[in-house]
Amino acid sequence: MKIWGNEEVKALFFEVEQCKKQQKALKNAFIIHAKKFNRKPNSVRNYYYHEVDNLSTDSARTKLLGVDLKEHQKSHFDAFEKESEEELFEKIENLVKNGKSVRCACLTLSGGDLNLMTRYQNKYQNMKRKIQHKDNIIPFRKSTHTLSDADINSLFMGLVRLIKRSALEEVNSKNPVLEKAFLDLSKKDKELAALKSEFENLKKQNMILMQRLEKSKKEVLFSKIAKNLKTDLI
Repeated sequence: MKIWGNEEVKALFFEVEQCKKQQKALKNAFIIHAKKFNRKPNSVRNYYYHEVDNLSTDSARTKLLGVDLKEHQKSHFDAFEKESEEELFEKIENLVKNGKSVRCACLTLSGGDLNLMTRYQNKYQNMKRKIQHKDNIIPFRKSTHTLSDADINSLFMGLVRLIKRSALEEVNSKNPVLEKAFLDLSKKDKELAALKSEFENLKKQNMILMQRLEKSKKEVLFSKIAKNLKTDLI
C-alpha cells in the first residue's frame, strides 16, 4: 500500500481548497490528485475524508501541515456517479461474500470514517433494493398487432407466476388464510393446465374436421362435373 507523505497530503488539501474557491465539485480535486500521484480517485476521496476527521482531533499535525480546517468542513458529499456506484457495490459484495457484514465492509472501505461508512451502507442498501425489484419484474413481450391466444395465455401465466411468488413469500408467516389461498391457486393452476391441453386437442380436432369438409366439397364438385360431362356425351 502506497504511503501518504506530508507533502502529498498538503498537495491534496491545496487542490481541494482550489476547487472550493472555483466552486467546482470536490471530485475534480480527487481526479487531479490521482493523476499526479498515480492513485485511484476513490482512494484519494476516502483518504481525504478520513484525514479531515483525524486532523480535527490532532492540532499538532494540523499545524505541521498548515491546514485550515475551516476550509474543509464536510457540509456535503459529492454525488455518486454510476461507475462509482457500481464499483462500490461490487467491492462491498466481495467483502460480504468473504464473511464480512455489510457494516464492517463499508467501514473498511471508508477507511474508518463513520460518516462515509453510513453513506456507503445506505448507497449499498438502495442499490440492493433496486436489483431485487428488477428481479421481481416479469417482462412481457411488446406487440404491435392484435393479441393472439398464445399472447393472452403468456400474459395470464406471467400474472399467475407473480401471484404465486408473492404468496410463497407470505406463506412463511404460517397464515392459514394465505396457505389456503396458495393451495387454491395451485389447484387452479393445474385446472388451467388441463384446460389448455383440452383446448389444444379441440384445435387439432377442428383442423381435422375442416380438412375433411374441404375434401368433401371437392368430391361433391368433382361428382357434379363428372355427371355433367356424362350427360353431354349422351
